[in-house]
Amino acid sequence: MMKKIIIISVSLFLALSLSAQNQADMYLNELLVTNTADFQDDFGQQNAWFELFNSSYGTVDIGGCFLTNDRNNPKKYIIPKGDVLTKIKPRQHVLFWADNQPFHGTFHVNFTLAESDSIFFVASDGRTVIDCIAVPKNLSENVSFGRLDDGKGTKDGKGTGWAVMERTSPSTNNSGVDGKTKSQIMAETDPYGGIMALIAMSTVFMALIVLCFLFKGVAKISMNSQDKKSKATQKSASVEAKTVSVTEASAESFAAIAMALHLFNEENQAHDDESFVVTQVHTDRTYSPWSSKIYTLRQTPQIIKK
Repeated sequence: MMKKIIIISVSLFLALSLSAQNQADMYLNELLVTNTADFQDDFGQQNAWFELFNSSYGTVDIGGCFLTNDRNNPKKYIIPKGDVLTKIKPRQHVLFWADNQPFHGTFHVNFTLAESDSIFFVASDGRTVIDCIAVPKNLSENVSFGRLDDGKGTKDGKGTGWAVMERTSPSTNNSGVDGKTKSQIMAETDPYGGIMALIAMSTVFMALIVLCFLFKGVAKISMNSQDKKSKATQKSASVEAKTVSVTEASAESFAAIAMALHLFNEENQAHDDESFVVTQVHTDRTYSPWSSKIYTLRQTPQIIKK
């Protein structure tokens, strides 16, 4: 029972830690105080808005977190749980309307930016301030203030990385919206394609040269390996041949050869001297079982009468 309690406690702690870590990837990214001709909400109204950005590469659920313009009241507006739209996808934005009309939906908070000095994004524990942004008081109508690059810059909205935007960019990237694509820049730099062709051919030739040296190196290593094996085989065969020759020319062999030569040269001790004469003695026999015919005849069976 105690082990189960410990496992459950550890699991809850890890879940809360991971949740807090994911929420910490959210940043207040841009705001607009006076909206007279800018983006409209889902009711067709033009109100002040501010934007949150998910800087991570995983989905973050901000349901249960808080938004406030009062540091002493961190739970002023709770982001409703269970809304699928509060699950912010990787590197995406979510827009909140500061219209003091929370009954309009999940993304309408209960305060305005005109009455706010700062905005705070508070974790689901109701205490931890994840990010904050100071609300500028001198912004012109339909002009926004935000991070030069999404998710980058100080966490107070007063330091580096913040600036007045050239154009508003609700629910999209703050930088690069009007920028030229790489293909457009390349087309302007190399209108006839000469540089691109030169780069392509150079890349191909360099790759071929590298492959040529690589294959030569591999072949050389392989040949050296084969030469070493051949030399080792020849050396082993030479050693075996020397061993065999030394073994065949042993002292016992010389002694046996010398003894044989000695016996051959000594007449008295030589092998038997054969005359190579064959003598046959004739013996007369009056009877030969081989010439008798009686042994080839079968005896006539006799009938015994009783």
